[in-house]
Amino acid sequence: MGFDALVEPDWPALTSAEVAAVAGAGAVLEWRSPRPLSATARVRLPEGRAVIVKRLPRTLRDATALGEEHGFTAHLRSRRIPVPRVLGTAELGEFAYEIQEFGAGADDYAGSFSWSPYHSIADAAAAGHMLARLHDAAAGYEAPPRPPRPLQAGFTIFSSADPLAAVADRAARRPALAAFLAERDWRAEMARVHLPAYERLRPLLAELEPLWTHNDWHGTNLLWRDGTVASVIDFGLCDRTTAIHDLATAIERCAVDWISIRDGGPARVRFDQVRALLEKYQAVRNLTAAELRALPALLPLVHCEYELSEIDYFLGVIPGGNAKNAEIAYADYFLGHTTWWTESADGRDLLAALSRR
Repeated sequence: MGFDALVEPDWPALTSAEVAAVAGAGAVLEWRSPRPLSATARVRLPEGRAVIVKRLPRTLRDATALGEEHGFTAHLRSRRIPVPRVLGTAELGEFAYEIQEFGAGADDYAGSFSWSPYHSIADAAAAGHMLARLHDAAAGYEAPPRPPRPLQAGFTIFSSADPLAAVADRAARRPALAAFLAERDWRAEMARVHLPAYERLRPLLAELEPLWTHNDWHGTNLLWRDGTVASVIDFGLCDRTTAIHDLATAIERCAVDWISIRDGGPARVRFDQVRALLEKYQAVRNLTAAELRALPALLPLVHCEYELSEIDYFLGVIPGGNAKNAEIAYADYFLGHTTWWTESADGRDLLAALSRR
């Protein structure tokens, strides 16, 4: 949810003993990521090479789930998209471990919240250019959609003929989510908040081509060199969605200051960054007429499926659960983001600007 260093990590930090067991004796742990939803560290191997070691509970991602991500990233690398190579995976006890090579470029956004504007219009433009390249490269990758898991962003609920039935089906397969929703009148709330936006999107769905996508595109998931994107990282949310779903996610992540809104402040909408991102995207990959119409229709809904998976994570994966964060995911994000897009003056103005494109 973009909290990063604002909250305590959900999992204990990686230890030197774990690193040695996974990366080999003599590996030195140099730095730990502050992000709360996994344990990640930079490790120096005995021969001097730096790698990234990431640990996840197997209830979140096991070796099979990681393999889904690695298949997509291998396809992108074969199409000249700069994605770090996966060097190995392991399962030890209740955790899965992933070792990746250190990506090229600098982590210019290391001190930024995950969902915050780019540092400059030029960075937004560079991000749009690379996203279009990635979408072109993803064509031809035909792996099936991933099964529902915690912390996963897909496009199955609002691409279906009946979103309420799709949520009920998701809950039937995820007991923690089912128990949470059973205590709420979620059908009535979705009918009020989400279904009007869905009705605007529904006529366009048949014209949106399926495509494997990144699904978490923002500055902190990119490495930079001389004003260009040098590496794309963190494919934990990748799945088979559509290009315009991924582009809407990229706008959702950078156009609005969600942290400020959460604290009662202004939205600080970055029309200039959205314009730059879209212009450079379209310089590489032209959006179809259906995609252009779908973008403002999809934006109010693009984040919802991920928030249901966050509820699943907070109540079904974290030991002891975190009911407070689950409620934030539901009220402030699942309902709140859509409400902001459709009811606030800033949200409506941005959607209107995108409609005029």
